[in-house]
Amino acid sequence: MDSPAGDMNYARFLTAVSAARKPSPIRALTELQQRSPPSLISLAGGAPNPNTFPFQSATVTVKNGQTVTFDETAMKRALQYSASSGIPELLTWMKNLQKNLHNPPTAGYTPEKGQMDMCVTSGSQEGLCKVFEMLVNPGDNVLLDAPTYSGTLAALQPLGCNLINVPSDQHGMIPAALKEVLSRWDPAEVHKPGSTSPKILYTIPNGGNPTGASMTAQRKQEVYELARQYDMLIIEDDPYYFLQFDKPWAPTFLSMDVDGRIIRTDSFSKILSSGLRIGFVTGPKPLVERVVLHIQASTMHTSTFTQLMVSQLLHSWGQEGFLQHIDGVIEFYRKQRDAMISSADKWLKDVAEWQAPSAGMFLWIKLKGIADTQQLIMKKALEKEVLLVPGGVFMINSSDPCPYVRAAFSLSTPEQIDEAFRRLSSLIKEAL
Repeated sequence: MDSPAGDMNYARFLTAVSAARKPSPIRALTELQQRSPPSLISLAGGAPNPNTFPFQSATVTVKNGQTVTFDETAMKRALQYSASSGIPELLTWMKNLQKNLHNPPTAGYTPEKGQMDMCVTSGSQEGLCKVFEMLVNPGDNVLLDAPTYSGTLAALQPLGCNLINVPSDQHGMIPAALKEVLSRWDPAEVHKPGSTSPKILYTIPNGGNPTGASMTAQRKQEVYELARQYDMLIIEDDPYYFLQFDKPWAPTFLSMDVDGRIIRTDSFSKILSSGLRIGFVTGPKPLVERVVLHIQASTMHTSTFTQLMVSQLLHSWGQEGFLQHIDGVIEFYRKQRDAMISSADKWLKDVAEWQAPSAGMFLWIKLKGIADTQQLIMKKALEKEVLLVPGGVFMINSSDPCPYVRAAFSLSTPEQIDEAFRRLSSLIKEAL
């Protein structure tokens, strides 16, 4: 791929609110103090004295028999404020992982050219929400491939932007369709004042929630080229990256990012814990810095305790141990997916259609002869004691009739899945 025509002008993407964010002077002093020699006497920080906290030490037992231990010294650190971007040893570990998995071209760039940077967020949802608030103005055109994650719609819709749908199929967003949508703008005019050309494109490239669709490398490449042509940023929301059923995993947008136009969100929710709230934003340093400024003024930082707990585990596992754990998780979800597909084949053949998901934990099912699943699920399904998500919530206009439902195969046993589909089948037959 040829190198970028010119450097990215990140300022053009920022909202007035994001551009106005200033570093917290007290946070800056705290970070300065952490780098100073022990002889420094600081009366500056506003940190409480950890000797007054009631928690003394902790030991967490890991399933393989290992332990994660916090002695008194570690516990004091775990209970104290920490850097807004995340604790250094977790960030270092994750940066190495990103480089090994994705080999981003931007890793060696200078900061202003879009050098790869990372920060820790309280789940990738916090990262996404802050990325949208950094980039999306009222009236902006934003591209995404619906059906998409309802949490994304919930974060974007109040910002007053126009969500423009890019058609997709079982291989994710369709580049030809994106080209068609973009054809109403002239690439030569995107930088002119008053241009309404979209500045951001959002997609879930692997195991899309709710569809389970994954993009091919070829499609990503074509979408990336269109993003270059129209100078757009791509938000690569990839919480199911580590739940891809087939190896080799498709290359990511981050791995193709010669310009520094990818903002990627990763999550530990599906693989280590959904309740510890640990996610990551990876992207060009000038943009990641803006997200960190927002964190400074809101959550201040992700829990030090949970970061240290996860960091200790990762350092003791190493990348190899981490990826072995991932393989076990994938194996579990693959079996669950297979069970759901075989029950669907058994009960729903005549009344519904679906595509087997290539990643994630959902099956997206189209009911035949049912124009809208909202009423069916909300009223009738409860009587039959089976619950699924009506597809409308994943659409840009959630009130439009939608014939789809989303079924999760993460928590139920194969027996429960089978019984649920039996109930769903009789429900559909009664409704027809």
